Formats: sequence, C-alpha cells, structure tokens
Amino acid sequence: MPGAVPSSPTGRAGASGRPANAPAASEAVEPEALVVTHWFDSGVGEETYSATVRLTGRRVGIHGMPKPQDTFVQEDKIDGIVPGSGPVSITSWVYGRQPGEWTVSAELLRPRGDAGRGSRVTAEPIRPAAWSWRRWALSTGSAGTVKTRWAMLAPLTRMPGVIPGSWPALGTLGAIVALITQAAILAHENVAVGPSLVVSLIALASGMLGAKLWNAVLHPGPWRQWIQGWAADGFLVVALVVAVATLLAFNLPVGVFLDAVTPGLFFGVAIGRVGCFVTGCCAGRWTRSRWGVWSSDRRVGARRVPAQLIESLAGLLLGVASALLVLGHVTRVDGVIFVAAFGAYVVVRQMLLRLRAERREYSWRRSNAATAKRS
Repeated sequence: MPGAVPSSPTGRAGASGRPANAPAASEAVEPEALVVTHWFDSGVGEETYSATVRLTGRRVGIHGMPKPQDTFVQEDKIDGIVPGSGPVSITSWVYGRQPGEWTVSAELLRPRGDAGRGSRVTAEPIRPAAWSWRRWALSTGSAGTVKTRWAMLAPLTRMPGVIPGSWPALGTLGAIVALITQAAILAHENVAVGPSLVVSLIALASGMLGAKLWNAVLHPGPWRQWIQGWAADGFLVVALVVAVATLLAFNLPVGVFLDAVTPGLFFGVAIGRVGCFVTGCCAGRWTRSRWGVWSSDRRVGARRVPAQLIESLAGLLLGVASALLVLGHVTRVDGVIFVAAFGAYVVVRQMLLRLRAERREYSWRRSNAATAKRS
C-alpha cells in the first residue's frame, strides 16, 4: 500500500524492505502487519499543503529493554490536503511486525499557519478513527491496543467509508442486470437470445482481460500493484471489438445486437460505479465545496468530488434513454442508438477523468519521465 513502509526505530529500512536491524529469520517468528486509522481536521486557509503522520509503536508484554523488533517508527505523508474540507482520515499499514498486541500512538506534522506558509512545522497528537455508516461520519475510536494480522489479509481491513470486496459484488450484479436486460430486449425484437448471450459472455470475458491489461499499461510497475485494479476504457474497447468480430463469425445482425445491449451496458455502469465508490477506487479530488461527499481512496478519507457517483448517474440516464429509444423504434438505422449513447458516455467520462484524484500519465509522458530518471 502507498505510504506504508516498514521502518526501524530510526526510520530507516534495509534494501530488502525489512528494517535494517531486523532479527535473523532463525530467531524471529513469521512477521505480520498492523493496520491503524487516525483522523484530524484539515484546518483553515486557502492553499493546499502536505503533512506527515508519524506512528510510534511498542509491542505489549515486553520485559526489560525492548529489542529493535519490539518497536517501530513510521512516517506516512499526505499530499494535497485542502483546508476547510473537514475531517481527514489516514489508514496506515505497518508490515514486518512481530505477532501480538501493540500500542500505537500518532502525531501529525504539518506547517504552522495558513496552508503551508512559513517554515515552522508543528506536531500534534491525533486520535484513532471510527466510522459510522448510519451518520456517514468519522468519530474518535478506542485508544486501546492493536492486534497484528496476517500480512496477506491486511489490505482487506475495515477502514472508514470502504467496504472491501464491494466492487466485485456490485460489478457481478451489474453484469447480471446487463445480460437480463439484453435478453429481454432481444426477445422483444424477435432475435435469437441464446447465440446473442454467448456473444455477450465471450465479449465480457475478453473485456475483463482487456481492463486488466489496460490497467497494467496505465500503471507500470510491480505486478502486485496493477493486478488489483481495472481500467474501464480497456473493458469497453476490447469488449466492443470482440463482440463485433464474434457477431460476424456467428452471422448475427451487428446493429440490432449493439442497440439491444446498450441499455444493459449502461445499467451495469451505473451499478458498478457505486461499487467503485464504496470500494475506494477511482476517487475524486479533494474539495471544500458543500456538494462534495466524504469518501476514501483506500488510504486517505476526505471530502471529495463524487466522481464515481456522477458517472453512475450518467450511466443510469443513458441506460434509461437508450432503452426508451430502442423499444420505441425511433430510428430505422440499426446501431445508431449504440453509437450515440457510447459517444455521449465517452464525452462524460473524459470530463470526469479530470475530476479524479489520480492523474494518468500517458505512454509518451511515462517514456519522457523514465528517460529523465536515467539521465
């Protein structure tokens, strides 16, 4: 996870990622991970600023002088904090810890005064965070000890505003709704449902592979990073190309099929983007605006532009409009409804990409950046 770097008591880590003074494998038990969440107020001012959360931990039950593996200090940096945006939470992952219970305290290091002006930095203790789904708000959590957990399951820890696994669940629901909607429209148009559903399933599987590969291109690096994400652009492009090729191979009407799948496709987008919102992916930028919605990017929770919910609403409107047009037979040219709806979605999506916290680097920019690093 970004920002979660195992640190020694001096804050330095070895080349392997383990603390430089970590015990040898022969004298240490299998290391685990700690996951803690704290919160603070974004403060007042006009300019965005950066802050650092410093975590200090000590294993419970130590007798005598603590060993290096019994304590840690870790610093997690937060960039782009918007003053006036309200409460902010940060979830930290501390890997390579000895199993057991730990006491963890945190303090916030941020510039004194108005959003980064001046060189003085203040340190203030911050409190553990708790989350209420009913009130959709942060609160102060218990200050007790924290238990370690298996490192492989650490990313699935509960955190404010996030339900782990909700995107796969709602994405699957969206696909089911899309297929049911498609079958109903094809039956209404007296088109064979069975072969068309086979085409859709082939396109769906190919689109998922394309989404994963497209995400790898957008996020070059270790496979553990990009394998966790998906790229909607990759899904749409690959699924469309595979669907058209399969329809031609099966000698099925391309235009009729594309129009029939349009409502279900965008109903699936509407459902899936809600899953993105509560999973913490594709998060919007920070904002102090009142129409902002508190949400998380799976690390930092803050008031953000609800980019996922806006895209979900756009998908719902496109799905309803295209369904009315298809069932009303308003055009005599097959495929026009799909082209119009898909074009409108591309425009909306490109606008929403500008509202996301994540800034994409296209291939030529990544190449230039890599060249600059090597030079």
